[in-house]
Amino acid sequence: MFLKRVNGPRTVTLPDGSILSRADLPPVETRRWVASRKAAVVKAVDAGLISADEACRRYNLSDEELAGWRAAVALHGEQALKATAVQRYRQS
Repeated sequence: MFLKRVNGPRTVTLPDGSILSRADLPPVETRRWVASRKAAVVKAVDAGLISADEACRRYNLSDEELAGWRAAVALHGEQALKATAVQRYRQS
């Protein structure tokens, strides 16, 4: 078995002790963003598994969209990433 050469780490240990790897990230062709997929990308960026630029390129996201996800998680936790909770956590 051959491993594809990638820049950066293949796995990172999260603050809760769990391990996140590149295999745990959503597929590149993802178009439907549910909260769990958004959370996986945010965790990967925050833990240094992938850079924010790489995440934006890989998933065709804007810088503002990714920054919004990261801010929502930082302020309110992963529950804020749910589409049904947008109004509850939206800034007035």
